[in-house]
Amino acid sequence: MELLKKKIIEEGEVYEGNILKVDCFLNHQIDIPFLKEVGKEFHRLFNDCGVNKILTIEASGIAIASMVAEEFECPLVFAKKTKTKNIAGDVYTTPVESFTHGTTYTVMVSKRFLGKGDKVLIVDDFLAIGNALNGLISLVESSGAELAGCGVVIEKGFQGGGDKLRKRGVNLQSLAIVDKMDCETGEIVFRN
Repeated sequence: MELLKKKIIEEGEVYEGNILKVDCFLNHQIDIPFLKEVGKEFHRLFNDCGVNKILTIEASGIAIASMVAEEFECPLVFAKKTKTKNIAGDVYTTPVESFTHGTTYTVMVSKRFLGKGDKVLIVDDFLAIGNALNGLISLVESSGAELAGCGVVIEKGFQGGGDKLRKRGVNLQSLAIVDKMDCETGEIVFRN
């Protein structure tokens, strides 16, 4: 997606530790017109997969997944990182180690919102080593739902998570794949 690559080059910042900071448009301050285009692109990529549910993980995936759910005209479900009083009944759970936060969360989805008959598209902002997507795939599998695929806005190709998922047969579509970043020069190289 050329618009995304342009935004990353113009507005993104590369930090030490393989961090690509795009919080000015994607996951802190949110560029809604841009995210609408992201939603349309994911709809184009997955529109023949029978998607009837969008799944993401809180918090930064929610805004993106909302735009995707709007395009598919279906519900958005998000995995919560902490159990709250308003999650009633049984839940599906799985551990997810966060690359960005350096901690492990037990994420959960109410069994009321995910199950047999659902065809799920998982959406997230970043893919590095694949922990979040693997955790969400595990939730889909536990629920008896069918995985339609995974849509990621930015994949860090050099960290290998996407390659492993594709080798497993996951229909993974990334809108931009970064193959190289340099925190000293700010250079970002995309996969063609």
